[in-house]
Amino acid sequence: MRNLMAVLLTVLLGLTGCASDDRPADPLSAWNDTPAKTSITGFVQRVTTPDTPDFVEPEDRVAVFDNDGTLWAEAPMPFQLANALDEVKRRAATEPDVAADPMVQAAVRGDIPALLAGDRHDGLMRIMGLSHLGMTTDEFDDRVADWMATARHPRFDRPYDQLTYEPQQQLLEYLRSNGFRTYIVSGGGADFMRVFSQRVYGIPPEQVVGSTATVKYELRDGKPVLIKTADYLFVDDKVGKPAGIHEFIGRRPILAVGNSDGDQAMLEYTTIDNPRPTLGVLIHHTDAEREYAYDADPPSTGKLVTALQEAAPAGWTVVDMKNDWNTVFAK
Repeated sequence: MRNLMAVLLTVLLGLTGCASDDRPADPLSAWNDTPAKTSITGFVQRVTTPDTPDFVEPEDRVAVFDNDGTLWAEAPMPFQLANALDEVKRRAATEPDVAADPMVQAAVRGDIPALLAGDRHDGLMRIMGLSHLGMTTDEFDDRVADWMATARHPRFDRPYDQLTYEPQQQLLEYLRSNGFRTYIVSGGGADFMRVFSQRVYGIPPEQVVGSTATVKYELRDGKPVLIKTADYLFVDDKVGKPAGIHEFIGRRPILAVGNSDGDQAMLEYTTIDNPRPTLGVLIHHTDAEREYAYDADPPSTGKLVTALQEAAPAGWTVVDMKNDWNTVFAK
């Protein structure tokens, strides 16, 4: 009898272990179990359940994400700006004409407000021009890839591409596993983001919408190249985001995720008077210990005031980084 009881106990424990092991892992394990997480998973379940009023066909499951401050950190400055500053500092060391430029001098001394002054941010545009224009697209891609492999964030001392948000990485994968197509729609340069978007986010270059300018085709030494210019600059920010979505995606999103007033128009375009079920999500930077805390007074970019005020009336989900994420960056 004692042996029989031992066998039964062993079998019972084995079954219990199997049941535990067979439980599906939480695809959003980096998110705390808060209303923000529930609103996202509930929305995805609603639009992917066949034969229900809120079901959305897979071809219309378009999700758009801002990049800076939404998918990865943007403080103390957007990473593309850090790349541009490093590039002009490198050139200033050996090119007197570049070193004499007042905006380059501002960049060298770290005077970011001077670069961002004015509605058109002329100083910033000057720095971007010096660091981006006149080279072939292949040369630009190589420079960005080399910089990404060597540059490190000033606070976290990690490569910039290791500062993506783990909860957002999980969200991208969760959406794709449920038939969504995920796009980046960002004020950052499309060429800059396309260098790493596939590797870092699993988002192919053709699903990246960003600020662009015309490229010029040439044959150099019998080889076709594209030259970066400043002609016909399209800034994919604020009201430019809905225009970019229409022009480059061609479908209205049902899910939009941003973190600043620059994303407000994108969330409005996604959620207001859309014939399909929709969800707008705002990432609120509230965690000074693990990342940064800002809204009305950001370190450089990412101001969040009017979009945050509109969130409750519009029914958008506000993600409190400190309370809703149990992990910020991947270990």
